[in-house]
Amino acid sequence: MSDRRSIPAVDVLLQTPQAAQFITLFGRPLTLEALRVVLAELRTTLEAGGPVIPDVQEILRAVGLRLEAWLAPTLVPVINATGVILHTNLGRAPLSRAALQAVSQLNTAYSTLEFDLQKGARGSRAIHAEALLCRLTGAEAALVVNNNAAAVLLALSALSKGKRVIISRSQMVEIGGGFRVPDVMAQSGAKLVEVGTTNKVHVADYETALQSPAALVMRAHPSNFKVIGFTSEPSLAEMAAAAHRAGVFVLDDLGSGTLLDTARFGLPHEPTVQESISAGADLVCFSGDKLLGGPQAGILVGRNDLLVKIARHPLARAVRADKLCLAALTATLLHYLKDEAEREIPVWQMISAAPDRLRERAQAWQAAIHAGEIVPGLSTVGGGSLPEETQPTYLLALPGTQPNRRLGRLRAASPPVIARIESDRVVLDPRTVLPDQDPVLIAALVKLLV
Repeated sequence: MSDRRSIPAVDVLLQTPQAAQFITLFGRPLTLEALRVVLAELRTTLEAGGPVIPDVQEILRAVGLRLEAWLAPTLVPVINATGVILHTNLGRAPLSRAALQAVSQLNTAYSTLEFDLQKGARGSRAIHAEALLCRLTGAEAALVVNNNAAAVLLALSALSKGKRVIISRSQMVEIGGGFRVPDVMAQSGAKLVEVGTTNKVHVADYETALQSPAALVMRAHPSNFKVIGFTSEPSLAEMAAAAHRAGVFVLDDLGSGTLLDTARFGLPHEPTVQESISAGADLVCFSGDKLLGGPQAGILVGRNDLLVKIARHPLARAVRADKLCLAALTATLLHYLKDEAEREIPVWQMISAAPDRLRERAQAWQAAIHAGEIVPGLSTVGGGSLPEETQPTYLLALPGTQPNRRLGRLRAASPPVIARIESDRVVLDPRTVLPDQDPVLIAALVKLLV
């Protein structure tokens, strides 16, 4: 066993050039802590009969690794080569260049977040995206919060606490992260009233339930699942007509929500926000970071009197959107207003990408790495939207065995590359790889295949 007295002291290690470099990079307090932790571990190892004391360089190398591990970020950019456009685990929608620029400009200076330049007095953050949302959807008013779950909870809390909310039994769903519609209703204080059956609901079911006083009729659009076979349900317009005859408001939770017709891109038609407003929904809520292609946000549009009441609820402050969200969302909405969403918003660039163009990109990767096979495949929209719907694509299938080991090596690249396995091979889908990521993706593949 080595003598613990031969372990170098902290003060001695601090005099080395490496320690001076650590202090410059990581600061003196953290460097001191790392030195003490590494030396304490060394003493414990020696007491347990461990090997001889490493030299100073080895100790300092261990200190450097410890410092890097402590400060290594856990939230980092990745290359999404899975073909899942709205990949929930990978952050859903990437922002457009204009949205990124808006965030950057706002984040490096003070702003008019809650300041009225004309009056020289306090203003409201609610105005920054409201006019654009109203123009795009035809709604009277709009409110932005931090995500769609918050939008639903806020609307129910403000409008239906202690009151009945009528919803079809087929819409009592659970989405990602254990978010359940019945639980949200219970948390808001609303009294849940289910109508119809799992597979069928009729206008008469709503009319019967509406014979007793109610605050809302709610529709939860099945954006991440399908009920097929012997099914039927009334249209939103029919539901709204029944509710309005009884003097009751309609809340339409679109979930993902879209401002463009997905049928234009060979996908099934996803109800648009504009259609919900036209069909008579008094409130419509949807996400900002899914098919809208913007930042994480929950968006409420609809009647002005209802949104004024919602905005005044105490919960509204707890779930309000921050300045960076509002900046990115405003820039994203401008793309729609200027009819350039398909060209400028990454989500719509990916959805609208032609298979021939995707094949050309996959072939360019193949030529650059001198390996692999181009095979037809399928991309998915993902993100709780258009369930089970796919789009044709072309994949680069890598040669070799042990695909799980290769996926691990790709995840260890800088930046990490996230791919998938098909037919026992690693495959990469160009649909979800941003064009400016091609060079670093190719470099990671070359390193993998060496």
